[in-house]
Amino acid sequence: MIRSFLTATATAAALALSFGAGSAVAAEPSVQQAPPAAPYKAVSSLVKLPDFIPGLGQLFVDPATLPAGPFLGYDHDGKLVSTTYMIPLSAMKADMNLHDLKAPAGTVDHVDIMYNAGHPGVAEPHIHIVLWNVPVSQESRVAK
Repeated sequence: MIRSFLTATATAAALALSFGAGSAVAAEPSVQQAPPAAPYKAVSSLVKLPDFIPGLGQLFVDPATLPAGPFLGYDHDGKLVSTTYMIPLSAMKADMNLHDLKAPAGTVDHVDIMYNAGHPGVAEPHIHIVLWNVPVSQESRVAK
């Protein structure tokens, strides 16, 4: 995955979020441990992707929310570490707002925004907006 930060978009998204995601007071208990409750399904059961994706973890999504998500990312111990949104570039418009992104894990520690040229499930170029609920120092829990 190419980790190319989109500075203007990242700034806009961070401001738009204003940690709207971080304002969530409590996590949804049904998603704290993998596998999350229905309607979430393992992404690897829906498209040809590995069960664990380095950098994102084991992903689960409600199929009704595709392609944007949210995708819930779990570490090797089955603990929720992030929520990822995959926004196709074709869906991005000048008046698009990225506020009120839901973070089922509860509070958001930091946000990463990366470009992706496409992969099974979201074939067209898109951005990943990753709402991390662990500190940067703990992202290694899904590194490999």
